[in-house]
Order: sequence, then structure tokens, then C-alpha cells
Amino acid sequence: MTQSPSATARSRTLDAAQAALAAEHAAVYGYGVVGARVDEAHAALAREAYDAHRVRRDAMSRAVRDLGGAPEAAAAAYALPFPVSDAAAAVRLGAELESRVADVYADLVRAATGALRRDAAAALREAAVRAVRWSGGSVAFPGLVERAAAGGPTASPSGSPDRA
Repeated sequence: MTQSPSATARSRTLDAAQAALAAEHAAVYGYGVVGARVDEAHAALAREAYDAHRVRRDAMSRAVRDLGGAPEAAAAAYALPFPVSDAAAAVRLGAELESRVADVYADLVRAATGALRRDAAAALREAAVRAVRWSGGSVAFPGLVERAAAGGPTASPSGSPDRA
């Protein structure tokens, strides 16, 4: 027996919400590492991001429950994408964490409706802003890495595509 379209959509939304929750768990863990290694110039940003991800994590736990799911617990530890042995690596990790969080919230924006979609869009925007603050650069569509990797036209400061 196949699921109804609304049951399928609800399942996709729940899967995307669980993925966002998992990303928030990983971000909270990662910011523990960032905070231990980051230089004084970035310490306030690390604390702000850590607190923001804790709040988002708790909100995503509630969202998963509201969708009828059981929120997945945080792992005891998470594999980092690269060794973080100094302040420069901690800054790179901050940018990577935010990029990964933006990716999953883009999926949740696509899957959700109503208030959850608005919350996911806000989380995507916040992650994109923090990624820029960490890295000093941005992509045209945060959370849509495949567009940036495809080598499409880049935006000029006016917002129109650069033409050769």
C-alpha cells in the first residue's frame, strides 16, 4: 500500500527536520572545539554561534516531536572535517559548520510549510550570515552548494551577472 501525498510530504518534512536536528547537534559539538581553539578576535562570534545553535537545536527537537517523530539524541562525539589544532583551523571549522547547517535548512525550507518553513528560512539566513562572518566570503545561494560548484555566472556588486 502506498502512502497518500500528504503522508509522503509529512514524512519528507520529518526527515528534513531530523537532519536539521542532527546538524544542530553537530554544530553545538563543533563550536565546543571552535571555542577552545579560536583567537580572541573570534571568541565572541564563537560564543554567539554556540548559543544560537543550542536554541535552534532545542527548537528542532520540538519540531520533530510536533511532526510525530522522536528527536534523535546527540552523539557522544562527532568526526571533524579536518584537524583543528590552531586558531586559523578553528575559524575554518566555524565557516564549515555554518555551511553544513545552511545545507540542511535549505532542505527543510523545501520540505516544510507554514511556521516551520519560516523558521527554517530564518535559520538558513542566520547560518549564511555567520558563514560569511567566519569566512569573509559568501555564495549566491547559501545551502545550495551544487549551484556554486556548477560554475554559473557570478554576481557583480550590483546584483547582475558578470558577463565576459
